[in-house]
Amino acid sequence: MADTATARPSRGADVAAMTILVLLCLAAGGLGTVATEPNIATWYAALNKPPFNPPDAAFPAAWTILYLLMAVAAWLAWRAPATDTAGRWTRLVPFFVQLVLNVAWSFAFFGAHNPLLGLAVIVLLIIAILWTILSFRRISAPAAGLLAPYLLWVCFAAILNAAIYLLN
Repeated sequence: MADTATARPSRGADVAAMTILVLLCLAAGGLGTVATEPNIATWYAALNKPPFNPPDAAFPAAWTILYLLMAVAAWLAWRAPATDTAGRWTRLVPFFVQLVLNVAWSFAFFGAHNPLLGLAVIVLLIIAILWTILSFRRISAPAAGLLAPYLLWVCFAAILNAAIYLLN
């Protein structure tokens, strides 16, 4: 009989959790797109941007990869040994907080046409990503490591957001 402190979830629970987390991350991306997409060719195109601003086409590809990495990271953290199922989901609280802030940034920056509000949200997002990485690192180093590209991209986005605020 397996020790409950080191027990892994069943294969069915594993697949269900991975499916839920992938769909949740992609849904967050889709929700952010609701605020972003209608404003790219209009409001965003009219803004002054720094020379290091990536082409618009780079963002959907980068974010798709990042959302998938986030889902796998959350899944690895979820499936790490736990004493009960509730503990598996509770350990994802920092992840869910950062995911909400991720979506909120799109609505603050693009939806509200407010780079200063976007900057405030993205600072909170960076803090939440760091909280998630530190939380995940205690239970799964690979889960924490998979969030490194996301943290780097969001830090770059924060610099870009700040530059757009200053230029406009």
